[in-house]
Amino acid sequence: MKTIDDLGDLSGKTVLVRSDLNVPLDGTTITDDGRVRAAVPTIKALLSAGAKVVVAAHLGRPKGAPEAKYSLAPVAVRLGELLEVPVHLAADTVGDSAKATVAALSAGEVAMLENIRFDPRETSKDEAERGALADDLAALADVYVSDGFGVVHRKQASVYDIALKLPAAVGSLVLKEVESLKRATEDPERPYVVVLGGSKVSDKLGVIENLIGKADRLLVGGGMVFTFLAAQGHSVGNSLLESDQIETVKGYLALAAERGVEIVLPTDIVAADAFAADAPHAVVAADAIPDGKIGLDIGPDSQKLFASKILDAKTIVWNGPMGVFEFAAFAGGTRAVAQALVDTEGFSIVGGGDSAAAVRLLGFDESKFGHISTGGGASLEYLEGKTLPGIAVLDR
Repeated sequence: MKTIDDLGDLSGKTVLVRSDLNVPLDGTTITDDGRVRAAVPTIKALLSAGAKVVVAAHLGRPKGAPEAKYSLAPVAVRLGELLEVPVHLAADTVGDSAKATVAALSAGEVAMLENIRFDPRETSKDEAERGALADDLAALADVYVSDGFGVVHRKQASVYDIALKLPAAVGSLVLKEVESLKRATEDPERPYVVVLGGSKVSDKLGVIENLIGKADRLLVGGGMVFTFLAAQGHSVGNSLLESDQIETVKGYLALAAERGVEIVLPTDIVAADAFAADAPHAVVAADAIPDGKIGLDIGPDSQKLFASKILDAKTIVWNGPMGVFEFAAFAGGTRAVAQALVDTEGFSIVGGGDSAAAVRLLGFDESKFGHISTGGGASLEYLEGKTLPGIAVLDR
């Protein structure tokens, strides 16, 4: 992949940067600015090179038309604060406002296009429609820099098609993401441990299948663990269960045993009366969850067990929380895994999405982890061994 250094002299040139600024909002207040902060280094590097920077990004899932609640206005303000320069927000994506806003830029200034998904062509399955939007984007800039790792698994106009229209390179964020994931998947230092959580087994099927035989240990927590427990013949009460995946999980357990991969499941569970922050709860054996109870976290013995399986690892990938970490009473398992990643001397990757959000919510120092990914879905697909279109197009 070409990097910014391969683009030559950028002084006075207009650089279109695809960032991932899809942050959580409470009204117009950003509740986690991690992705905005992650976008800053590449933009600063381009500004230092004398470029005019035009940022393209999306927020939420608008249905191909402007929606006020998905405006990038709060993001533009926050990015400007972090860059310590104004970020001029266009009122549209590639229309008259975008053209005028970009035309008014001087070297060292930043503009942001309004939510790229306000244009239905961005996510179109029709190659010609995406290509037409890419042409409109290309008309605004001289070169393109891909720096939104959270979207590189999408074949979308501002991610894939635009790279066919302009000289293209990868930004420092995407470069770091790919290098970190390669380190964890191509000849990783061993023991190699993968920690999987989150709500559904079905979201992680590809990862489990690809990693059985590559990882030395697979630690399973979160809501997905109850399908594993059910596959072992245990009752899981009212806990989250994907009954249609039980046979698949049985196959994974058998395959892991055949290949010598250690699958570590919780020995105890924090079971509650209801899915609520203040629900009465108690620690129960993982193989004896009472009828009517809902498992919302791994228990204290499991927390110690999981930590012990992480601490001696040389490479650790973590994707998915161990419980409902947003509720203080059920955050212990996620906190224990995060602390073990901090304490280990091995190289750790926090695989984006809810895991990255948990690290910040629980107050951990992000610099203590080897790498915190900004792209949950992209990280998962990379771990599945899939080709990421937004990366492949830069490798051509």
